[in-house]
Amino acid sequence: MKRKDKIDTLGAASLIVFSALIGLNQVLIKIVNDGLQPVFQAGMRSVFAFVIVFSYAVIRGNKINITDGSLKPGIITGIFFGLEFVLLFLALDYTTVGRASIMFYSMPVWLTIVAHFLIPNEKITFIRILGLLCAVVGLAWALSDNISGGYALLGDLMCIIGSILWAGIVLFARLSNLRKSTPEMQLIYQLAVSPFILIPVAFFFGPFIRDLQLLHIFLFVFQVIGIVSIGFVLWFWVLSIYPASDMASFSFLAPVFGVIFGWLVLGENIGITIVGSLFLVSVGIILINWKKKSG
Repeated sequence: MKRKDKIDTLGAASLIVFSALIGLNQVLIKIVNDGLQPVFQAGMRSVFAFVIVFSYAVIRGNKINITDGSLKPGIITGIFFGLEFVLLFLALDYTTVGRASIMFYSMPVWLTIVAHFLIPNEKITFIRILGLLCAVVGLAWALSDNISGGYALLGDLMCIIGSILWAGIVLFARLSNLRKSTPEMQLIYQLAVSPFILIPVAFFFGPFIRDLQLLHIFLFVFQVIGIVSIGFVLWFWVLSIYPASDMASFSFLAPVFGVIFGWLVLGENIGITIVGSLFLVSVGIILINWKKKSG
């Protein structure tokens, strides 16, 4: 399909579907955690998804190149990816999907702050300052609900650290030779390297199998095929046609869908704290991306 200079109805629909998939993803992780140990689940998901994404790239004739200077940064982002998912999958044992979605998808906040110092054309503007303030207040509000401590607060903090690692992956991809690689190749690096982090770490968190049921197996397979593989192929397809700056405007939908699916599927309570913090973080993400959208 011919490349376009703005998001149209098809592009918007595709991004909404992708946002819904990654919002649903955390619900599925939390459910499968009852059957598989979280870190082991993350490791096996990367293994199977690597096979699918790599096969897709080969069939499509995409260039698989590790001699263009991208190998070392690719390995580093794979390590970040593995650590990010150690934290996220464990966090969903401790905190709710709604709270995890708000914390984890705050990634643009940390990316904006660090990019201000490292990327010349990514300076913080007045609008972005307003966005950062909204998002930080929203995160603080959400955290205050668990300020008494315990595992719920630990889960929240793990999600925030995971989102910072995610921002690190994005920065590395933009500032290193990894920027020469296609998005598919960048994902292949992450899926190839992360199991070497996740599987060994899994030995420190108890038996690999919990109360495994057929439902857990089905949802795990759906994660691998429907979200990590097809979902990201959809993302790459949209990225190849539409401007990345316009696509960023849809990033606030991920935490929204996460909260909604947590409520619909798991019956999680949506109180004033969740609604208020979700609103502030979503507005913050929109404002952070405002310059990109209008420029």
